[in-house]
Order: sequence, then C-alpha cells, then structure tokens
Amino acid sequence: MKISKDDVKQVARLARLRLTEEEKEKFGKQLNQILAYVEKLNELNIENVEPTSHVVPLTNVLRKDEVKPSLSEEEALANAPERKGKYFKVPKIIE
Repeated sequence: MKISKDDVKQVARLARLRLTEEEKEKFGKQLNQILAYVEKLNELNIENVEPTSHVVPLTNVLRKDEVKPSLSEEEALANAPERKGKYFKVPKIIE
C-alpha cells in the first residue's frame, strides 16, 4: 500500500494540522518507509512463536500481604500537631 499526498492531507485534516506542501511530501515519504518496514516484518516466519505481551518474562517482585501488628491509635497520634478524638486534625482546604 502506498500513501498518497491526498492520504497525508486527509490524516492532517483529521488531526487538525496545517501542513505545507513540503511537509506533506516529507511525511508521505516517511509513512511509506514505515509501511515498507511493516511489510518486511510480515515476511517473517512466526509459525512456532508463542504470542507474548512482554519480551522478557515478568514476575511479581512484591512480597505477599501478611497481617502484622501495627501502631495503636495512641502511638499513631502521639506526634500529631493537632488531633480531634482519634483522628488527625488538618486545616480545611476545600470551601
């Protein structure tokens, strides 16, 4: 498939871009080079290649969640500049 100048104009119109004639020519050539490369990739034999979403296998590096003892309310609020009951008191930022 070859990209014509009219195709470039159409894509530019859809993207709301103003292109000069020189730019339309330049982008048309670049798009044709991209399509030629994709066609070259289509020639590859991938019959026995498993589909992948990543080139290298991914493993979760996070530890499993485990329930552990945590701070009591008093310990958590010990250094709070202000508190209201068992909560931190902070300045109002939304009116």
